[in-house]
Amino acid sequence: MIPHPIRATLLCFALTLSACVAPPHPEAARAVATDFVLPPARNFGAATVTPPQRSNADMARDFLDLTFQLENGRPIAVFSRFEEPVTVRMTGSIPATAANDLARLLGRLRSEAGINIRQVSSGDAAITIEFMPRQKMQRYVPRAACFVVPRVGSWKEYLSARRSDLDWTTLSRRDRAAVFVPNDTSPQEIRDCLHEELAQALGPLNDLYRLPDSVFNDDNIHAVLTGFDMLMLRTHYAPELASGMTPGAVSLLLPGILDRLNPRGRGGGSLPPDVTPREYAAAIDTALGPGASATRRRLAAKTAVDICMARNWQDGRAGFAWMAVGRLALGREPESALQAFTQASAIFHNSPYLGLHAAHSDMHLATFALADGNAAEAIRLTNRAMPAAAAAQNASLLASLMMVKAEALALSGRASEAHQVRLDSLGWARYGFGSDAEVRKRMLGIATLASAQRTRLQ
Repeated sequence: MIPHPIRATLLCFALTLSACVAPPHPEAARAVATDFVLPPARNFGAATVTPPQRSNADMARDFLDLTFQLENGRPIAVFSRFEEPVTVRMTGSIPATAANDLARLLGRLRSEAGINIRQVSSGDAAITIEFMPRQKMQRYVPRAACFVVPRVGSWKEYLSARRSDLDWTTLSRRDRAAVFVPNDTSPQEIRDCLHEELAQALGPLNDLYRLPDSVFNDDNIHAVLTGFDMLMLRTHYAPELASGMTPGAVSLLLPGILDRLNPRGRGGGSLPPDVTPREYAAAIDTALGPGASATRRRLAAKTAVDICMARNWQDGRAGFAWMAVGRLALGREPESALQAFTQASAIFHNSPYLGLHAAHSDMHLATFALADGNAAEAIRLTNRAMPAAAAAQNASLLASLMMVKAEALALSGRASEAHQVRLDSLGWARYGFGSDAEVRKRMLGIATLASAQRTRLQ
């Protein structure tokens, strides 16, 4: 995507919270975190895809907003796409997990989005995915976890290209694009980059905070392409459309295309247009992005909440703003953090579209419950959240929920169950967090909370 700083910042794990607990005997927690031989990383099977649930009228508006505007607000004058078949090639130092994850993604793009796309091992490709060390990439694009640009096929070409060559708004047809991905991060982040950047190379170029069920959203809650995303891509490659068409021409054809591709969405009325103001996006960017002081970040998160309240929003944007407030209060004002996560949870659980968002808030609430010694509540919350995390194929969230559940089971005296759940979490943790050191660090942070409670109960 166009470089954005918020990826992977929402889920603040128990390490942060445990800093507030100061357990008297951390060696017990350290033993829990180190007394395991880490298994191989686990992999998800076929994606469980929920079809888009909103009306076609809503999704026609979403398609136009996603397709004819960039994230920075600049308009796109004409529709563009690749001519099929589309070829994809990986280059650079390719991580071990990338081949399998790309193959799964291309299979989904063929079966769910109807795109004629295939991988090639050599020669020129329409889309090149180049892997490199994160430090090398961020030396030139410091705010990007990964990104995609048009008209080039390599990092070398990208560095020598003119700025005008990399401008998506100047395209009338897509011929080449390059995706740049770090090769020294977790398997999950590599997979997430493949999904998000390849989707943007092929289709919509914008992100919209209002979307509850899409990777085309700067909140980065969804990172694996959803049913909505596949419908947007299938629409993008509908035979009725062609590169060079104007927004007006596309708009006239969309109702018929969507009714054909998504019969379940026929009929229902459209929600009133609700454009997210630039002030909200700027506040979230400041709150969760790099560079701002702690005080300025907290003020920005509060500003985002104030914008939501002034507009009476009770959707994903409002919940996400409360999550930002809670995250920034961790380690400083735990009571305020708990209140913020509770507010976010109430919003998320009140919508049929925000199950994964709710799982994130439940993770935070479960960690607070564990820190308070309320093992039953921690188990309830993690049990409620784990199905959504698994369905979204979010291994880092799933592993963290399982780690919290394991410690809550141990706190309840259910040692054998705790051991098995903890062991089961490790394969997902290897995929979600990557390095052995990071996996053990996460385990230690969560085990520390329960260790403190066990010591108090003795």
